[in-house]
Amino acid sequence: MTAVAWTGPGIELFVDSPGREATIRGQLGVSTVPELRAQLQRILAAGEGDLVLHLREAEVADATGLGVLVGLHQRARRQNRRLVIAEASERLERLMRITRLHLVLARVEGLHVAGPPRLQAGASIAAMSSIPGQPR
Repeated sequence: MTAVAWTGPGIELFVDSPGREATIRGQLGVSTVPELRAQLQRILAAGEGDLVLHLREAEVADATGLGVLVGLHQRARRQNRRLVIAEASERLERLMRITRLHLVLARVEGLHVAGPPRLQAGASIAAMSSIPGQPR
């Protein structure tokens, strides 16, 4: 069941599975981050287990967009959950490699249809479940 959770200027947030799966379409940037962050935190608080965030149609416009992902990852860890990035755009994948977030954020190659998500090659769960320099 997909429902629109929030729309802002140039961005939409859809809930695919309450508390477990969401999709962002549009631009994550300084003008959209405050409300988007609040909406994502509500989605995170409403579920258990992995929160899969589909980003194929999302564009990270600036550092604040990456900050939303890092902040959500940290909040998920505090709730004994894991943020999983699904279907990241090529640009977002490049940004994550440049900033080394690919070592921190869990990612999957495709849709989270049934069973556990398939982790991308070369990524370990231990490496993705913590921020370097912080205890696990």
